[in-house]
Amino acid sequence: MTLNGKTAIITGSNSGIGLGIARELARAGANVVLNSFTDSDEDHALAAEVAREFGVEARYVKADMSRGAECRALIEQAGGCDILVNNAGIQHVAPIDEFPVDKWDAIIAINMNSAFHTTAAALPHMRKRGWGRVVNIASAHGLTASPFKAAYVAAKHGVVGMSKTVALETAQEPITCNAICPGYVLTPLVEAQIPATMEKYGMGRDEVIKKVMLERQPSREFATVGQLGGTVVFLCSEAATQITGTTISVDGGWTAM
Repeated sequence: MTLNGKTAIITGSNSGIGLGIARELARAGANVVLNSFTDSDEDHALAAEVAREFGVEARYVKADMSRGAECRALIEQAGGCDILVNNAGIQHVAPIDEFPVDKWDAIIAINMNSAFHTTAAALPHMRKRGWGRVVNIASAHGLTASPFKAAYVAAKHGVVGMSKTVALETAQEPITCNAICPGYVLTPLVEAQIPATMEKYGMGRDEVIKKVMLERQPSREFATVGQLGGTVVFLCSEAATQITGTTISVDGGWTAM
């Protein structure tokens, strides 16, 4: 399919899942706006690289997703928004009675509140253009839970619930809102963790991936950033026009258990 002429904003997209999604949207013809909280030469060079590779317009806009005003400013600075992918997120693991308050606040702000602010700012642009897609990157933890991840689980459940609300509010408009719920995804950050995990458990690469890292993922295979990007592109397609207010799990069967 083609998304020629559409503008896609992807939060938290200078690496990992966000960058993978941006690349697939660009491959489909969309102009893309990359984002993170940094503002380095490398960030802007990355946008230029995406533009060259796919023959689209691509630029980088700094915005701190923990700050509501900056979330909203990102949408305005992009100059328009047809596709909004709320991907920015952080994680911290601790028992709830020991969970640092600042970590809780940051996770809720970046993983959930940012999606509220960007969506609220983007919908008027979508209505003006007569078409829109909001895709929230939630998690398998938006549908189930794990111990020691209270803030992350709460935020991702919130994102799933908010996606349903936005879908109902836009149900009679040419705008859809859905959440994608990935399991474990092979990102550069995860790849970097594999050697240390191998050393800790005294296992080879394949064994530590299947028995330790992907213990809860029945397929025993990582999802890829390309697969998530492809799912986003599908949700932007004509075939997905009547798909709204739901979740799509890309988790190798995790939430089927």
